[in-house]
Amino acid sequence: MGDVTEITLPSYDLTGKVALVTGATSGLGRRFALILAKAGARVAITGRRLERLTELKNEIEALGGTAAAVALDVTDTASIAACMAETEAALGPLDILINNAGMNVQALPADVTPDGFDTMFDTNVRGAFFMAQAAGRSMMARGTGGRIVNIASIGARTVLPGLTIYCMTKAAVAMMTKSLAKEWARKGINVNAMCPGFIETELNSDWFASEGGQKQIKTWPRRRLGVEEDLDGTLLLLVSDHGRFITGSLFTVDDGQSL
Repeated sequence: MGDVTEITLPSYDLTGKVALVTGATSGLGRRFALILAKAGARVAITGRRLERLTELKNEIEALGGTAAAVALDVTDTASIAACMAETEAALGPLDILINNAGMNVQALPADVTPDGFDTMFDTNVRGAFFMAQAAGRSMMARGTGGRIVNIASIGARTVLPGLTIYCMTKAAVAMMTKSLAKEWARKGINVNAMCPGFIETELNSDWFASEGGQKQIKTWPRRRLGVEEDLDGTLLLLVSDHGRFITGSLFTVDDGQSL
């Protein structure tokens, strides 16, 4: 009988890592911060509503984690620079960025205003790029690589009625992901994107409880709405040792909604 091959499995343990989550005051960003902290990372939770960040920081610490609440407006490059400096002063050099901050102004194409258009692109595209740039610069300066996960949407590749500008912004985030992955591959920085389907959060729960929302759910193959924890596995895959060979990929996580 030959020698038995020893198999060592990669780990989801993020102990010793520093992560920054944008848009952590509610919804998916809040969930991402909790999961990263549970996996052992020290987490910078960022956003504009400081009272919500303080509540989340207390919750993470009550669970035995470490968090820093840091003010951030991704549409302001000075705010991004200040956030990065405060994060690294409080927690150490950045290893993981979850580029989650985003917004939507729902309107039919004929009704979109220049202000609404600019607001969405400033947050979803410009903000995401300069946040990734700041994180990438920090990671390259240190020379040990890192992970960037951009939060896109199935709208990056699928038409979502009434959400033309939103879909345009998320398509831009998808291409940004691939471009940065190639640019920074030899720097050891893995850049990927999650493209979630419809996930119930406090921002959309009223709609999906309505008659129109229930009709929309019935058009999907499994006739069910996603919940925040449905993204946990993909998140941990992309930021942990399990994802070392993945970069430039767009992960559709939508329960078949876009089929």
